[in-house]
Amino acid sequence: MLALSRAKPAASAAGERHALSTWPLLALAAVALSGCMPATTHMASADPADPAAKVAPVVYRSTIAPYTSLRPATPAPWRGRNEAVTPQPKQER
Repeated sequence: MLALSRAKPAASAAGERHALSTWPLLALAAVALSGCMPATTHMASADPADPAAKVAPVVYRSTIAPYTSLRPATPAPWRGRNEAVTPQPKQER
């Protein structure tokens, strides 16, 4: 049983040799094509490493600034609240 698990088929060994022979070709192609790349890229804005570059000022904006506490809320009569949110009846023509 152990001998069967360690055995490799002949087709697998041939495929590994073929895959190993293509790596040097791929590496050579990658090195050759890397010479076609530009040395630097054009930046759309100022260089981030430039200390004289103009940047937006840093400002503090609270994430909870518009929050207002609703507690404690004084209870209001339920009928008045209900009538305040009820849609107005449509006027018939």
